[in-house]
Amino acid sequence: MKKHYNTILSLLETCKSMSELKQLHGLMITTSVFNNVIPLSRLVDFCANSEARDLVYAKSVFHQINQPRVYIWNSMIRGYSNSENPAESLIMYREMLQRGYVPDNFTFPFVLKACSLITVYHYGRCVHNCIVKTGFELDMYASTCLLSMYASCADMNSGLKVFDNIPKWNVVAWTSLISGFVGNNQATEAIKVFKDMELQNVQPNEFTMVHVVVACARSRDIDTGKLVHSRIRQLGFDPFGSSFNFNIVLATAILDMYAKCGSLRTARDLFNKMPQRNLVTWNSMISAYNQYGRAEEAIGLFSDMQNAGFAPDEATFLGVIGACAQLGALALGQSLHSYVSKTSMGKDTAIGTALVDMYAKTGDAGSAQRIFDNLQKKDVMAWTSMITGLAMHGHGKEALHAFRKMQEDARVVPDQITYIGVLCACSHVGLVEEGQRHFASMVNIYGIEPTEEHYCCMVDLLSRAGRFEEAVRLLEEMPLQPNVAVWGALLNGCEIHENVDLADQVRRRITEMEPHGSGVYVLLSNIYARAGRWQEVKLARELMKERRIAKNLGHSSVEMKLLSS
Repeated sequence: MKKHYNTILSLLETCKSMSELKQLHGLMITTSVFNNVIPLSRLVDFCANSEARDLVYAKSVFHQINQPRVYIWNSMIRGYSNSENPAESLIMYREMLQRGYVPDNFTFPFVLKACSLITVYHYGRCVHNCIVKTGFELDMYASTCLLSMYASCADMNSGLKVFDNIPKWNVVAWTSLISGFVGNNQATEAIKVFKDMELQNVQPNEFTMVHVVVACARSRDIDTGKLVHSRIRQLGFDPFGSSFNFNIVLATAILDMYAKCGSLRTARDLFNKMPQRNLVTWNSMISAYNQYGRAEEAIGLFSDMQNAGFAPDEATFLGVIGACAQLGALALGQSLHSYVSKTSMGKDTAIGTALVDMYAKTGDAGSAQRIFDNLQKKDVMAWTSMITGLAMHGHGKEALHAFRKMQEDARVVPDQITYIGVLCACSHVGLVEEGQRHFASMVNIYGIEPTEEHYCCMVDLLSRAGRFEEAVRLLEEMPLQPNVAVWGALLNGCEIHENVDLADQVRRRITEMEPHGSGVYVLLSNIYARAGRWQEVKLARELMKERRIAKNLGHSSVEMKLLSS
């Protein structure tokens, strides 16, 4: 018996496949070793948690055990928590309690992991109560997993209370708290926690720094981002300092931070230095180029990415389709549309919305409408893209009809950007009263605070209609300081209605602001020229020359489709 016991124990240590394990299981049964705790525990653990695991077989073995030890329960719970069906882990935990077994400090982390994966808040609270009752609330590992569970369930207040009760904060606890705030879109809070961690003289690790860099990127805090990058160098983690032990995750996070904060030159330099890149790295650069209006570079990088052998995903296409919309590159946009239509991405709402926006901005309202109609799920972004696209091309009535349909039929709540499209539509059609009604409903019904863009649309609407007294009154009542765009909208109305006197007043305001663009100066010049006031025309031109402002050159492009003979 002892000989069999030692032999089987030794074989279990070296077992590498389920076929070998099943043979050992048979040998254990025939030699009566099956009832021995240690070999039995190792058998279940291999079935549930090895690389070759088979949870179905593990469960069948488990049900043959009359009184499984807590270790065996933990092995089963752990196995299911790492499986594609983590809910089974919670079922196993409940059965464990019902059968009178008391969990230990190894049980709770696996159960909490399952709660985090399937975000079952109520169950997680029950587990928390059990942790308190069994006295494991002060266990570092259990508390850290509890913190992660609350973060996954979007309850950072409870997570913070758990953190405060941990007797000694280590780097894992701090990192879990930072990660929780980042995951719940509280990037500023995550940065504050990191600064507190530094004050407590707890040295961060690479995982900590990844989350902090992501927080800087999401909050667009370039100054803190640079300081964090400097700290990474100080700690010896900088992936760009050496090609040895290159951490692509940290490198991509740093690059993405610079890219999202608009430091595209720095981001591109880091991108060029990377000894290896992944899809996320390429997507970060493409998205940033698109976001900051450098569409040609986004498309060029997309071509380089394909040549490097990377297959694009949804994030890639969102960036490149957006770049096509900026450039008016309809042919390339159509080819991208054809590609995604042949994949599962064709049903993605975000991709569909990007295509609607691209076709609308390139003047193909018919294709935009067809894609919009075929979207399985129309969220506020999809409706906004359609409304804005119609408004942009002078289809004001159609845009307003779409807005009414969005509210009445789809019952989708509009946002700030939706109302910009609606007010633009009213401006193009000249529906002043309707525009005023929508502006009021935006504030009174939906509680949306008007931005400079909304005021700009309203001033443009009133000015185009020649209702200058109302436009000026709105400017004076604005809670915000009017910017150049708002004054420019008023000036545009002055040009339409040849209101030179008001243009004089606007000129004085604009001159004080020292705008860098040429648009308002050209408008002033045109107004004075039509009125025959050539001295003022000369002054406007000289002011541009004095401030080194060059007139923006207009340009257009034509895409030609070559027909084969």
